Amino acid sequence: MSTSYVHQRWLEVQKEMFSGPPRELQRLSDTRWACRYIACRNLMDRLTAVIRVLEEISDEPNPTRAVEARGLLCQIDINVQKGPRDTKLLSDMLQSSKIDLCKAIDLIETLRQTLEEYRNEGESFNELWNTVIETCDNCNISKVIKQKRATQTASRLDDGVVTSTLGQRTQVDSKEAFRVNIFLPIINSMIGEMEKRFSKSNCSIMEGIQALNPSSSNFLKEEMVLLFAEAYGSDLPDLKNEINQARRLFERNRAKGKETPTTLMDL
Repeated sequence: MSTSYVHQRWLEVQKEMFSGPPRELQRLSDTRWACRYIACRNLMDRLTAVIRVLEEISDEPNPTRAVEARGLLCQIDINVQKGPRDTKLLSDMLQSSKIDLCKAIDLIETLRQTLEEYRNEGESFNELWNTVIETCDNCNISKVIKQKRATQTASRLDDGVVTSTLGQRTQVDSKEAFRVNIFLPIINSMIGEMEKRFSKSNCSIMEGIQALNPSSSNFLKEEMVLLFAEAYGSDLPDLKNEINQARRLFERNRAKGKETPTTLMDL
C-alpha cells in the first residue's frame, strides 16, 4: 500500500476532505516514542480519509492492492493516542541536547504514575470510550462486537436440571471488551516498557551522571554520586572523601576568580 499511486490518491483525498496541508502516515520507530505519537495523531485526525482511500482501492481491478486494502479495512476498529501523547514530552526531553537528567527522572516517575492511574481509574477510560464512540460514528464503524457463532444449549439438556457448569461464557458488551482486550493490554505494555528501560539502577546512573555535570544544581551531590558509584562497585568511603575535597577545591577556585569546568567533558 506504499506505492506512488496510493500515495498520490492519499494526498488527493485529503485535499478534498480537509483544509490545510496534507499529512503523512509515518512508519513507526522502535526507539522514538514521539514518532509513535505523531503517527497515532495523524491516523486519528485522518481516519475518515484513510477509510475512504482503502474502500476505493479495494474495488479496483488490481488484485494485490485490492486484497491488501480489504484486509486493512477489516482490521481498523479504533486507535489509541492518549498514552503515546503522554510519552511524547519525556521522549523529547531525553533527546534534547540540554537534557537535565534529574528532571527527566522526575518526569519518568510522573509518567509511570499517570499510566497507573489510567489502568486503575475509570474516568480516564470513560473519556477515551466517548472518543471511540464518536470516531466510530464519524467513520461508520460498527460498535457491536460480532460473535463468532451463536451459542446453543445441547438438546439433551432440555427439561433437565444441571448442577454443574456448562462451559459457557457470559457475553460482555463492547465497552468492557474494548477495555479488557485493547485498552488494558496497551497500558500494561507501556508500563512494562517503562520499568524495563528506566529501572531503579538505570535511574541511579542517570542521577549520578547529572551530579557530575558542573552546570547542574545537583553538582557533586553526595547521595547521587554514591548511588552512581555503587552501581559500578566503587570504593564508597574513599569516594566520599574525594567528593568533599573536590567540592572545597571548586569553591576555593571560584572565590579566587580562577576558571572552573562548566561541562561534564571539561570535568
